[in-house]
Amino acid sequence: MSKLPKIRRFKENVEAKYKIYNSIFMTLPFSSITKTGVLLPLFHETCKKGYEKGDDPTVIVNTFFKKYQARRDEKSQINLLFRFIQYIERQVVLFDAIEDAAFPVVNNMDGIGTLRNLKEFASSNNKMSQLRAFLQDFKVRIVLTAHPTQFYPGSVLGIITDLSEAIKENDLQQITRLLAQLGKTPFFRQNKPTPYDEAISLIWYLENVFYHSFGNIYDYIKENIFEDAEQLTNNIVNIGFWPGGDRDGNPFVTPETTLKVAEKLKEAIIKNYYRDVRILKRKLTFSGVEDKITTLENKLYETILRNDNTSISLHSFEKELTDIKNILINQHQSLYLKEVKSLLNKVTLFGFHFANLDIRQDSRQHHNVFTTLVDTLNKNNTSIFPNNYHDLEEKEQIKLLSEIEGTVDLSIIKDEFALKTLKTMKVIKTIQENNGEAAANRYIISNNQTSLNVMQLYAMLKLVAFHDELTVDIVPLFETITDLKNASKVMEELYSNPSYMEHLQKRGSKQTIMLGFSDGTKDGGYLMANWSIFKAKEELTEISRKYDVTVIFFDGRGGPPARGGGKTHQFYASLGPNIEDREVQLTIQGQTISSNFGTLDSSQYNMEQLISSGISNKLNGTNNSMTDDNATVMNELAKISYETYNDFKKHPRFLSYLEKMSTLKYYAKTNIGSRPSKRNASDGLVFSDLRAIPFVGSWSQLKQNVPGFFGVGTALKHYEDTNQFDKVVKLYSESKFFKTLIENSMMSLSKSFFDLTKYMEKNEEFGEFWKLIYEEYLLSKRLILKVTGYAELMENQPVSKASIHIRENIVLPLLTIQQYALKEIQKLEKETTVNTNKQEIFEKIVTRSLFGNINASRNSA
Repeated sequence: MSKLPKIRRFKENVEAKYKIYNSIFMTLPFSSITKTGVLLPLFHETCKKGYEKGDDPTVIVNTFFKKYQARRDEKSQINLLFRFIQYIERQVVLFDAIEDAAFPVVNNMDGIGTLRNLKEFASSNNKMSQLRAFLQDFKVRIVLTAHPTQFYPGSVLGIITDLSEAIKENDLQQITRLLAQLGKTPFFRQNKPTPYDEAISLIWYLENVFYHSFGNIYDYIKENIFEDAEQLTNNIVNIGFWPGGDRDGNPFVTPETTLKVAEKLKEAIIKNYYRDVRILKRKLTFSGVEDKITTLENKLYETILRNDNTSISLHSFEKELTDIKNILINQHQSLYLKEVKSLLNKVTLFGFHFANLDIRQDSRQHHNVFTTLVDTLNKNNTSIFPNNYHDLEEKEQIKLLSEIEGTVDLSIIKDEFALKTLKTMKVIKTIQENNGEAAANRYIISNNQTSLNVMQLYAMLKLVAFHDELTVDIVPLFETITDLKNASKVMEELYSNPSYMEHLQKRGSKQTIMLGFSDGTKDGGYLMANWSIFKAKEELTEISRKYDVTVIFFDGRGGPPARGGGKTHQFYASLGPNIEDREVQLTIQGQTISSNFGTLDSSQYNMEQLISSGISNKLNGTNNSMTDDNATVMNELAKISYETYNDFKKHPRFLSYLEKMSTLKYYAKTNIGSRPSKRNASDGLVFSDLRAIPFVGSWSQLKQNVPGFFGVGTALKHYEDTNQFDKVVKLYSESKFFKTLIENSMMSLSKSFFDLTKYMEKNEEFGEFWKLIYEEYLLSKRLILKVTGYAELMENQPVSKASIHIRENIVLPLLTIQQYALKEIQKLEKETTVNTNKQEIFEKIVTRSLFGNINASRNSA
C-alpha cells in the first residue's frame, strides 16, 4: 500500500490513466471514432466557455457548428450529435473501468472499517471476546433489486470487467483491443428486458463476485477472529434477491417467473460448487478421499445436467465435505484442509439457494385479491368466511383472520390477477421444498398502512399454501411520512394479537420491518424522510423490546443521497442505542451494484465496511444517542424543511415543470427495466403514481437534484434569522446522524449545475418556478458551508469530489445536447404544423442521452 495521500493515489492511478487511455481511444483506426474524438474536445470547450458567458444550450450547439463545422447540413449535424452521445457513453465506461482497477490502490484494504483493522483494534484493547460474541449474533444482508438505475447491458458490463483487469495488468495490447470492442458494442436495448432477463444479469454478480468475496470474508472471520472456527454458528453475511419476486407495480412478474428464477439460482450455486469440487479433485488424490470427491463431483453434475433434486441434498453434500475434512485431519496431515474448509464455509453461506428470493406486492393489490377471494369462497358456499365479512369492523375482521382455518381450491378463482397472486403463495412453498426454506421465506407488503394489511396476507398464505405451519416472515414496508408515524401503532396491534405473536415466536421472536427512503423522500423531502425513518426506528425498537421481539430493520435505499444512498455505512455507524442494530439489511440497486459491489475488491471492502459499521460502536463504547436539545433542533429542522418541500410540491407549476421541462416521460422509452415507469396507466401525470427512480432521476438529469437538498436551506435559515445558528453547529458537531445527512446533501449540491438550465429563468411559464429552485440551492449551499465550516462543498472528501468533477466534466457535452434537444422539442410543439419526423429524432436524442448521464453518477451510490 502506497503511503501517498489518498487524493494523490487517485490522481496518479485514476485521473492520469484516464487521460492516457482516453487519448488511445481517440486514435483508434475507425473513421467514426477518430473524427468524433477530434471534434468532441472542441465541442467540450465550446460548452465550457458558453456556460461561463451565460449562453444557453441552443446557442452553444449553434456556435460550435458555425465555428467548426459550418459545411454540415442539418442531417449531418444531428448525426454528429448522436456520435458525440455514443462516444461520451464509452468515455464513462472507460472511467468506470479505470476506477474499478484502481480501487485496491486508492482505498486502504486493511484500513479503518475493514475486518483486519477491527480485529487488530479488538486484540490490542483486550476485546476479542466481545467481538466474537457480537459476530455470533450480527448479520448483514444486501438485497439486490432490479430497479432500473443501471443502463449498461450485460455485454458492456463484461467489457468493464475485462478492461479493469487489463488496466490492472497494464496490458496495453489488450486494453487497445477492448477499447476497440467498446467502440463497436451497442449500448441501447431494442427491447425491454423481462424480469427473468434482469435476474440473469444479477446472477452474474452472484456467481462471479459475491460467491468469492463473501467466501473470503467468512473465511477470514473464522480463521482470524475465532480461535476455534467451529464456534462460529452464525452465517453473518447473506444476499437477498428481488428480480422475479418483486411484483409491486410489475405485471410481468408471474408465479412461473418466480419459480424459474429460484431454479436458476439453485443451478448457479451448484455450478459454482461443482467448479470448486473439480479443483479440489485435482488436489485430493490420496486414499480415503479421492473416491469421495469423485462421487461428489458426479452427483453435482447430475443435479445440474438433469435438474434432479434427488441426486444430492444439501445435508448430504455438507456431510460428505465434513467427512473429507475429518479424513484430511486424521490421516493426511491436514493437507489442503484450508480449501475444503473454504468450500464448507460457502455451503454455510449459500446453501442450495444462493440468495434469499423475496416476494413483494402492494397492500392495495392484496386487498383487491383478498376481497375477490372472500367473495368467491362465499359464492361457492364454503364456510371459511361469514357472509357479512365485509360489513364487520376492522377489529372483528382481524380477529377472524387470526383464527382462520381451511384450504382453498384455486381452480374456483376466475380473476386472473387474483389467481396469479395466490399461485405465487403456493410457489413459495414449492421453492422451499426444492431449495430449502431460506430460498424464499419473506413476503414484503409495500404501502403497508394498517395491521389489517398484514393479517390479510397472513390469512391468504395459510389458506392457500401453509396450512400446518407458516414458514414465511411477513415484512410490512412503511414509506410515506404518515405511514412512518403510524408504524409503531400498527406493530403494537400485531404484537398484541396472540395468533400473530405465536407465529413470531415460531420464527425466533424476530420481526423484519422495511422502511423506504425513496418514496419517503419523494413524499416528505430530504430531511423529513431521514428524520422520520430515524424516529420510526426508535419507536419500533421500543415497542418491539416491550413485547420481547427483536426487530430487524430492512432499509429500502437507492443510489443517490436523495433515495437513502450516499455514504451508507456512515448511517449505520451513526445509530444510537435506542435503535436495534443486530442486523443491517439494505437494498442495493442499479449502478450501486456495479460501483460498490461490482468487483471482488470493492465488494469485499464495502461489505466489510457495513459489518464494521454495526460493530465498531459496540467495541468503542460509543454512545451515539442524541441529546434532548439536539433532538429538538433536528425535529424543528425537519418540520420546517417538510413544510417548505410540501409547499413546493403543491406549487401549480410542479408537475407540469417535470412533465414539460425534464426527461421524466423519456424514462419509459429507455428499455432498461421490466416494470412500467408509473404505478398506474393513467394518461395524466399524478404525483402518487410517480416512481421514485424516474422522479429523482429527472431532477438529476436537469442537474438540479432537488430531492437531495430542497428545504434544507430554508430550515437552516430559520436558525440563522433567529440568531440560534450555534444550535445547528452544535447538532452537526455532536450528532453523527445529522453530520452524515449534511455530508450526503453536499454530494447532491456538488452534482448540481444550474448554468445548464439558466435559460429557463426567462421562460414565461416556468421562469419563477426555476428561480424558486435556484434560490433554495444557493441558500442550502451557503448555509451548509456555514454549518460545516468548509470553504467549498465536499472539502473533507477530496477523492469523491475529484471523481464527481471528472465524471461531470465528461458528461457536460451530453447534458448540453440533451437540453438542446428538449428545447427543440418544446419549439416544435408550439408550431401549428407538427413535424413528426423531426420531433421523433430529437426525442431519440433525449432518450439516448439519459444513458451516459445516469451511468456517470455511479459515485453517488
